[in-house]
Amino acid sequence: MYNNIDFNNKTILITGGSGFIGSNLAFYLQENFPNSKVIVFDCFRNNEIFPNGNHKSFGHYKNLIGFKGDIICGNINNQADLALLSDYKFDYVFHQAAISDTRVYDQEIIMKTNVNSFYDLLKIAKKDEAVIVYASSAATYGNLPSPQTVGKECPENPYGYSKYIMDQIATRYSKENPDLVIVGLRFFNVYGPREYYKANTSSMVIQLGHQILDGKIPRLFKGSDQIFRDFIYIDDVLQAIIKACNPKQNGTYNVGTGISRSFQDIADILQKELGTDLGTEYFPNPYDGYQMHTQANISTSKDNLGFEPKVSLEQGIKSYIPEIKRLHGTEII
Repeated sequence: MYNNIDFNNKTILITGGSGFIGSNLAFYLQENFPNSKVIVFDCFRNNEIFPNGNHKSFGHYKNLIGFKGDIICGNINNQADLALLSDYKFDYVFHQAAISDTRVYDQEIIMKTNVNSFYDLLKIAKKDEAVIVYASSAATYGNLPSPQTVGKECPENPYGYSKYIMDQIATRYSKENPDLVIVGLRFFNVYGPREYYKANTSSMVIQLGHQILDGKIPRLFKGSDQIFRDFIYIDDVLQAIIKACNPKQNGTYNVGTGISRSFQDIADILQKELGTDLGTEYFPNPYDGYQMHTQANISTSKDNLGFEPKVSLEQGIKSYIPEIKRLHGTEII
């Protein structure tokens, strides 16, 4: 339990609930608050892909095997689908649904999906007087130097820009509706169970883990000992989401560990846990403007949410190893 909120006998909406973070949240609530009523709203995966080859939706039914709540298959861009939610009166809205692929450059679909739909979710929260906690992103910071701090943003791609706009909408909506709880969470590099179906956009932890289990030398960009990210385990993300339901004040908050670790660290920890000594193979970084260092400034997250990350990279990877092994060799379909 991450705080003293009792979600039993509450009606809870999770958009994007068959995705990585959303499905973990659904099971957290189901396991800890068995009398809560959890509704997952998700468009699920279809055969549509973006020009970069990635799926348009990362939602997957396998992430919800064992989930006992209501499931509504719908697209947040579709008003008829959203109307299906009018049968409920929500106490909490966890808005995770989005196009989250940073290498999708179709600005129209990203803005429609991430920004236009946000207005609709805020209207639902206002109508029901529900708490709304939504997914923002560290992509709002672009290539700004560390530590990344709320209030200093410079998004470098359409996804980051859409989240930047969502945060501004939330700030304005909070001022106009001072009785509503509205909190945005800027997730940094999240890893852990149920991310597998994000495929090429899943974390380096599972991608490198499967390379090693294939008997291949883990491949990293040249200079990976100097490429740092703020990696945060899914359990700490859930802690932040739950604590965001009762903030000292509305706002946008960073969700990271506040500690940067290198890609090389990940490869080395994985090899230690998997009992291999394959070395590392390096290749040139193909991306221009690649972000070399992220580190969340979590001071306001600690002060206003009571957020305290608990899981080190070593602990997180160790916990994740059984799931990495279980999924090894399974198809992403």
